[in-house]
Amino acid sequence: MKKRVITAITLAAALSSMFGGTAFAATSHYNDATQAAFALSYDDWKANWAETASDYTKVSIEPGADETKLNFCWMTEKDPDNAAVVLFGRSKSSLIRYKGTVEAADSSLTGGTEYVSNKVTVTGLKPNTTYYYSVVKNGVESEVRKYTTGSFTDVKMLFVGDPQIGASKGQIQGSETLTNTDGASNTAACNDSYGWNRTLSIAKALNPTINYIISAGDQVNKTGKAKEEEFAGYLSADVLSGTAVATTIGNHDSLTSDYSAHFNVPNATDNGETKAGGDDYYSYGDGLFIVLNTNNYNAAEHEDTIKEAIASDLTATWRVVCIHQDIYGAGLDHSETDGMILRTQLTPIFDKYDVDVVLQGHDHSYCRSKLLYSDGKTHDSYQFNLDATGDDYDWDHAYDTTTGENISLYPEDGDTASEDRLQQFRDDNSCYTIEDAASNNVIDPKGILYITSNSASGSKYYELNTTQQDYIAKRSQNWLPSYSVIEMTSSTFKIETYEIDDGGTVSEIDDPFTITKTATR
Repeated sequence: MKKRVITAITLAAALSSMFGGTAFAATSHYNDATQAAFALSYDDWKANWAETASDYTKVSIEPGADETKLNFCWMTEKDPDNAAVVLFGRSKSSLIRYKGTVEAADSSLTGGTEYVSNKVTVTGLKPNTTYYYSVVKNGVESEVRKYTTGSFTDVKMLFVGDPQIGASKGQIQGSETLTNTDGASNTAACNDSYGWNRTLSIAKALNPTINYIISAGDQVNKTGKAKEEEFAGYLSADVLSGTAVATTIGNHDSLTSDYSAHFNVPNATDNGETKAGGDDYYSYGDGLFIVLNTNNYNAAEHEDTIKEAIASDLTATWRVVCIHQDIYGAGLDHSETDGMILRTQLTPIFDKYDVDVVLQGHDHSYCRSKLLYSDGKTHDSYQFNLDATGDDYDWDHAYDTTTGENISLYPEDGDTASEDRLQQFRDDNSCYTIEDAASNNVIDPKGILYITSNSASGSKYYELNTTQQDYIAKRSQNWLPSYSVIEMTSSTFKIETYEIDDGGTVSEIDDPFTITKTATR
């Protein structure tokens, strides 16, 4: 593969209108913000961290049910006059009022202070148009921000994985150890939100016409606990004030209602629910995007969501599923254990409904699969159960719902019975067929492309599996934050992936992969 490099000089020019300048070097399994070259210095970011971490009212923007709609969400302190209002229009002087809903938030997650979640949808968006918006927070209109739409026919998206703000806890930064205690003392969240802001700013500067961002989940790190400073850090990224993100529920997001208080997902369903919410879907240009909460292991409910989504847009050229757990991944930590947990159930469902691409996260390493489809055989089904605390999953055991067995994923040395059962689990999950593809430009393929994104913030990385699996076409782990650029038209779906080194140089880490369709559905 010929490696394309975008120099730091080119990047500096692209960013010059956004920030101000510095230079730096890296650690092995996370990115140290003090060593990352970027126009906005980490010292300046850190100086504002206490204010950032305590502001739970930052606005999130999601795609609406289709490209002509836009969803807003933000929290405000509860008061008698709460009203969910967005002011939106093509001129700062003539903004139109859009009203939405106000929902109570869980005060146990906000230090006992009562907050509400405001959700509003604006409609009537046109392609390639600049808009302005403001939201009302406790009776006060926020600063007016700009939002620009892209083409609705040639759609361009950033795809990112696992910002997981706060996951660098325990790492050494200078003479200190990063912690993820609550509030402004969560220094890991400070580090990771800086890295997240840097990646998005660099990617957006090099791809100014993107329509929106797709996140494969784990926006934040704390599981089953209050994590408002992590959401505050995630939402503080400069790009997010004018760019929508289609979020996916990751395992770290899934066990509190925080996620649903901060995001206003389109076409929310009751299927696949955890405390964070359930499955959702939306249409954009020629694509139908189906977002599954795979922390719920009820594959029948996920199938119901897919059926409902398809019925809403029967003519979409592309059917793209977004999930957090990478059922076909390459990372050492997850790909041969909990990552594959839904593989036997979801692979035949994705085949049945003619899914084209599956976007995944969870493994904190990049990989692109070969084109895959089900082997047509009968397999057991598996899931994870909660641990004794109820605040996290029991990652040590896969539960076989067919036989009722608990399978140890990390058996003791010498426990041959458990080792044999684990191997049976892995063999059963070899439930796929590989379609031959002679090049990275395929036409009307039978199989499905699976892409797993590395961490976009650099909050933590995982080793690649010792042996590259036969279903993997390309994998990469250079301990650097990465992102993918997806370009979608009525006949082509193209994905390219890049990483950013400490000096700010952006390099391509995989050859572009393009699927072409010659006929409509």
